[in-house]
Amino acid sequence: MKFSDIRSVIVDLDGTMVDTLGDFVVALNHTLDDLRLPPVARDLVERTVGKGSEHLVRTVLAHQLALPEVAASGAVALSWPRDQVDELALQRYQHHYLFINGQHADVYPGVVEGLQRLRASGRALACLTNKPRAFAQALLEIKGLAGYFSQVFGGDSFERKKPDPLPLLKTCEALGTTPAQTLMVGDSQNDGIAARAAGCPVALVTYGYNHGDPIAEAPHDLLIGSLAELLD
Repeated sequence: MKFSDIRSVIVDLDGTMVDTLGDFVVALNHTLDDLRLPPVARDLVERTVGKGSEHLVRTVLAHQLALPEVAASGAVALSWPRDQVDELALQRYQHHYLFINGQHADVYPGVVEGLQRLRASGRALACLTNKPRAFAQALLEIKGLAGYFSQVFGGDSFERKKPDPLPLLKTCEALGTTPAQTLMVGDSQNDGIAARAAGCPVALVTYGYNHGDPIAEAPHDLLIGSLAELLD
């Protein structure tokens, strides 16, 4: 990959620009408390984030409902149709996340410097995340990052989410550059797989959330320890 060939950059949000794990854990535990279920462990949330709110809530809920102490308790949620429990949990999660968004999250070191340098280089920037767009836009505003991006797309912006290539292809169209000219920057295999399928070069950060798997095993052209390294 030659960075001189890159005309625009797509940047993931959670785990790439902002460490939002604390937000996820707090919102999920409020949701579980609403359902009279035990709180979730932070490491399970870290392994589960990245594929959208629906996947996160369903996976955590299934794990908690399967706990021996919950199964033995005869919790009310166990007697309900599972699709209704999932829907209620997602509604409660979104309700709590609306008020928690950004409160337990921090911008990673080097992110602001990296975005400043990319903008100064004349490249257009878009944020593409599997988080619902409204939550993503609000988080960028709260953390002072919104002004760097000409486009912001979320997991509800298109028919499919990453790792499907469609969101990347649509974002390239919005930026007015071809996939080969558009760098994807992310933190997980979702970003790497989507970028490969779309024909975009991809740089992955060595921190973030990758479902508990080594990031070096995900498809990538470049591994970086910080966004500030992109133009080095």
